[in-house]
Amino acid sequence: MFTRLEDLPRARAVWESTAQTNFKKSTWEAWDKAAKITESLCHRWAIGPWQERSQAAKRNRAAHLEKNVHTSGSVFYATHSQKLETYDRMMADRYAKGTPQPNLDL
Repeated sequence: MFTRLEDLPRARAVWESTAQTNFKKSTWEAWDKAAKITESLCHRWAIGPWQERSQAAKRNRAAHLEKNVHTSGSVFYATHSQKLETYDRMMADRYAKGTPQPNLDL
């Protein structure tokens, strides 16, 4: 259809229009698919074994506040700082007598 050099501006306009339409369609389809999957997962997580596991994890987190286990989320700054101070003291005690410290890969 577009075989001459003077057809180039029209060909570009048709290409950009088609690409824009296809992009909008692809974006909408991806959004629709994601919404359906999200709805399906929310329904699945709201019932049965998932809720039982969730409740058990909540009870465990509440019973062991001092521990930072995988299900408890991020480590609090105070906890991290305390562990770091303990590590620093242990390393100072271990290598205080002039023994060389191991080379660490930073």
